[in-house]
Amino acid sequence: MSPEAYGKLLGGIWGFMIGAGVAMVIGFQLAGWSTAGTTQKVSDEAVLTSRAAICVAQFMNAPNHNMKIKEFKGAETYQKSELIEKGGWDKMPGQEAASWGVATACVTGLDALINKTGT
Repeated sequence: MSPEAYGKLLGGIWGFMIGAGVAMVIGFQLAGWSTAGTTQKVSDEAVLTSRAAICVAQFMNAPNHNMKIKEFKGAETYQKSELIEKGGWDKMPGQEAASWGVATACVTGLDALINKTGT
């Protein structure tokens, strides 16, 4: 291979590698590309948020929710999740068991709702 051809080949390889790197930086930083792990994490967070909202709605629509709100307010922080689990509000309609993290997220949502409305 002649030195001129070698130089062109080497320049082409470097150009390809730099172009690929620039494309990835622009894609991930500016264009919103994401990895499968990031997408899964965002999806899991969205599902948990939806389930927590359903849990809060089930708690607030319970027949004796005024009494339960007083019990919820009087409970220690570590007992609130147990209260939600005991009432079954962390279970989604049609499920026999609750998903992981729903009770804790529900407690956060209920605390925010109760503090906002002053109920």
